[in-house]
Amino acid sequence: MARPDRPLTDGRLAIWRHPLPVRLTHWINVLCVVVLLMTGLQILRAHPHLYWGLASDFDDPWLSFPVIPGWMTLPSWRDLAAGRNWHFFFAWIFVINGLIYLTYALISGRVRRLMEPSREELRDIPQSVVQHARLRFPEGEAARTYNVIQKLTYLVVLFLLLPLMLATGLAMSPGMNAVLPELLELFGGRQSARTLHFLAAMGLVAFTVVHVLLVFLSGPINTLQAMVTGWYVIRTEPEDATDDPA
Repeated sequence: MARPDRPLTDGRLAIWRHPLPVRLTHWINVLCVVVLLMTGLQILRAHPHLYWGLASDFDDPWLSFPVIPGWMTLPSWRDLAAGRNWHFFFAWIFVINGLIYLTYALISGRVRRLMEPSREELRDIPQSVVQHARLRFPEGEAARTYNVIQKLTYLVVLFLLLPLMLATGLAMSPGMNAVLPELLELFGGRQSARTLHFLAAMGLVAFTVVHVLLVFLSGPINTLQAMVTGWYVIRTEPEDATDDPA
């Protein structure tokens, strides 16, 4: 439930942005994404090549990777079994946590209220892109909700990248192949599913990198404070506003 705004000093206003379920699922996601990325690189390190189709053609990979350093993987030494076990364990935590967030966001109206762009916002996409390129971020009342670029990005992550990662991960599971062989056929084979899983993961990594970069550029203290306490501070008056125009 939204809370009343809290007036602060110097023309600032604290607005309620992130309820407890959002904050908890966010930080659990942070942990899961880091572990999944590092264990995923451990798995890729064992065979750093990607293919299309059902089987791998060692002579003609679609994409090959250079040697992956140990500091980027979990564990840091070569241990495919441990990497797979940790990857599967945190993948299920990630899925369950994501379903909890999605259920809350749909029931509470958060998806509609904060992530669903209006027609007017969709028409302003070019202007929003220019503002982002110039590192100009919404201020005042405009900062109460996400801008159209943020909304579209979150929708793509929530309803495209994450479901694709889940579906391709399941398609690579022999147990799931026995229960639902159509899933593997949908992606054109195990190697295609592995490649699509990697591409979706890289999309999520790109989103995370840009997200963290924008957090630091737009004001890390305010943004991190909001994700810890729930309160986000906006400015309702110019910083140099005074009672005396002179």
